[in-house]
Order: sequence, then structure tokens, then C-alpha cells
Amino acid sequence: MSKITVPELRARKLQGPKIAMVTAYDATMAKLLEAGGADVLLVGDSLGMVVQGLSNTLPVTLDEMCYHGRAVSRVAVRAHVMGDLPFMSYQSSPERAVESAGKLLKEGGCESVKLEGGRDFAEHVRRITAASIPVMAHIGLTPQSVHAMGGFKVQGRGAEAADRLLDDAKSLEQAGAFALLLEGIPSELGARITASVSIPTVGIGAGPGCDGQVLVCYDFLGMYPDLRPRFVKHFAEVGEAIVTATRAYVSEVQSGAFPTEAHSFGAGPKAELTGNRPVVAGLPPGYGPASGE
Repeated sequence: MSKITVPELRARKLQGPKIAMVTAYDATMAKLLEAGGADVLLVGDSLGMVVQGLSNTLPVTLDEMCYHGRAVSRVAVRAHVMGDLPFMSYQSSPERAVESAGKLLKEGGCESVKLEGGRDFAEHVRRITAASIPVMAHIGLTPQSVHAMGGFKVQGRGAEAADRLLDDAKSLEQAGAFALLLEGIPSELGARITASVSIPTVGIGAGPGCDGQVLVCYDFLGMYPDLRPRFVKHFAEVGEAIVTATRAYVSEVQSGAFPTEAHSFGAGPKAELTGNRPVVAGLPPGYGPASGE
């Protein structure tokens, strides 16, 4: 199983197939998503909202990104691991951007970084790539600019706004970005930008004309039954399955039906429990039989 690299992702622009990118924040989910064939695991600063329960991504720190990056990168065998540069870890200067990007690779185990912003951050991208760190640039609806944008709103509507985003895309391509993430823009503009640059585009709410797509894993798994943005499709209803399973567990614990003798240890020599669980059939640690059985 060969590792997906930046050159391979760039080649997908012409050769296909389209890039399937998903967010991942922990080892268990990362291993399962990779088993499902994900090409890129994005350790997104969206963890602030879906893991930490925040209302936006702004409080997420670089150290937190490195922590989650390490968890994902430890188990990613095939998928490319990309990490988000969080708010104010790069905006202040190109020098700060290089230092933060380097930390995501050195301490977070990531293989590339993603940063938000248009042509104003072209020099940041240029300096990071000069340090041999691959960069995906992110334009359109950029969540770190939520207050400046007045909320999570579709960007690039109207000729002038669309032209600005197209200029942003070309500036970032020229600065050395190996790919572009297009978020929350009209479908027609997503296709227009994709046709205008030589690097692959990955869309989220940017239409089918992009060279790939990305979704938050909890969204496409249906972990939030009441949250259905227009750009999200539920490929499963895992949230409902978790609630149902938890109710069954609680019921059996309270009634005494669980655990049974089948889930208990005898007094014989095989009853030792070390607390370690081996990796079995490619599943994450903890999913195999208990030691000593």
C-alpha cells in the first residue's frame, strides 16, 4: 500500500480520479476512514466546533492541532495527512507562517499544511513552500474570517466578487500552492476557477466541477441528525446508531442483563488481564480480543 504524495495529488488534476478528502481528528476515526479509501485526511481546525464544542474555529491553538495531527498520522498508512494552520498562527508574518507550518510537520506528523486567505497571503505561501513544506490554499468562505464576513455566508456572488476570488486563486497558484480548497462559493465559480488553474481544486459547497471534494467526517456520517447544510449529504446515520446502541447498553446494565458469564473472567490461569489489546485484522487497538483469552 503506497503512500499518497503531493505529486500524486497534483497529477489527479489531469489523470484522475477525483480527490476524496475527509477530516479526521483521532486515531480510531482516521484508521476507519482510511480503510474506506479516503485519499486525504485533513486534521482540520474544525475540531474546535465538532470536537471541542466551540461556536467557531478561532480559539483553536497550534499545539492542539499538533496533538490531533500526531493521533491521525500515527495510523495513516496510505492517506495523505494535511493539517490546518489555526487562527493567528500565520497571519502576522511570513516568518511566523513558516515556523508554524514547520511545527505542524515536526510535531504534528502532518505531510502538508492548509491556510486560509487570498492574495494577501501569497507571500506566506511562497515562503512556506520555499521551506519545502507543501501548502494547500483555502479561499471563498474562510471560517477564520467569520466575523469579518458577518457569519458563515456564501462568497463570490456577483461579477466583482467572483473576479476577486479568481485573482486570489491565480495568485496563490503562482506563489506555489499545490492545491486549492474552495469553500462556500457558487457552483459556476467553482468550475470557472478549476478550469483557470493548473493545480487541483477541492470543493466544499463549491459544486461538482472541482477536482475533488472534502467533508467533515461527522457531517457525512450523520453524527449531527439535525444539522444538514445544503452541501452535506448523509452517507450513513451513525448518530442515530450510537443513540440506539447506548440506550440498549444502558437498559441492559440497569436490568442486570449485561454483563453475562460470557463477558466475565474465571479463576483459571487464562484469566489474567493485562489491559493491553492487540491490533487484529487491521482494526484500531482495543478492537481485538482481550489479552490472556
